[in-house]
Amino acid sequence: MSTVPLGAQADEATTEAASPVPPSGRHAHGRHLAGRVLPPLLFAIFVLALWELLVVVTGIKESSLPKPTQILEALWQERSLLWENALVTMKEIAVGYVGAIVLGVALAIPIATSRVVERAVYPWLVASQMVPIPAIAPIIVIWTGFDMRPKVIVIALVSFFPIAVNTIDGLRSTDPELTNLLRTLGAGRWRRFRTAQLPASLPFVFSGLKIAAALSVIGAVFAEWVGSSEGLGYLILTLNNQTATTEMFAAIFVLALIGIGLFALVSLVERLALPWYHEARRADDGDEEAS
Repeated sequence: MSTVPLGAQADEATTEAASPVPPSGRHAHGRHLAGRVLPPLLFAIFVLALWELLVVVTGIKESSLPKPTQILEALWQERSLLWENALVTMKEIAVGYVGAIVLGVALAIPIATSRVVERAVYPWLVASQMVPIPAIAPIIVIWTGFDMRPKVIVIALVSFFPIAVNTIDGLRSTDPELTNLLRTLGAGRWRRFRTAQLPASLPFVFSGLKIAAALSVIGAVFAEWVGSSEGLGYLILTLNNQTATTEMFAAIFVLALIGIGLFALVSLVERLALPWYHEARRADDGDEEAS
């Protein structure tokens, strides 16, 4: 039986004690989360403090630019009014956003898989964005009435384009060698789409969904400005006519929260649906930081 000298054992023990202990996964995740949350949070606090100081020093009237503390007070005092109208707007956004997803994906799949459909439809898809949706919103109201339908249609029309274009690009990003291999193995078009094209397109699809999340809020405001008697867009228009600037900023703040919340929800679904994609990105970021 071989023996190790006591001096060598002591050196090994000293080396092990001196070697850094790798952080646990929980601590690393906490640091990663703090690194993502703290910078924008600190920047927001800085901007709000600078805003407050600017209004105090310059003496700008509240009717022109209220202080953040006044907006916060209006958020609390008008919470019932803001909440009632926010529920209406969120319902419109939810239905219109789902409609945009259905419309965008339904257009993207045949365009990406058929050259004939692409040549016939894709130019008109691009041309549709040359028409300002707010300009045709009154016509949509005339066609459908003053209920929720015109709002949903406007939101869907404003939001579907980035979903369609990103889905098309994602379906076209499939590795051609993988497609040829599946074709060689006898896989049909549906099998190739399900096993190769669809997984490759999902990161692109979620990118389009996140862009559409922001556009859906803008579309809701446009739709409510044209013809509505409730909702945050209608409330902003009413407050503007009353020169209630502080309350108008409070309504805008709630709209921003709705957009941020929808964006965060889509990002969460993306992380749950594509863990492999985010693990690869995190590994790349770690390699860049190490280098």
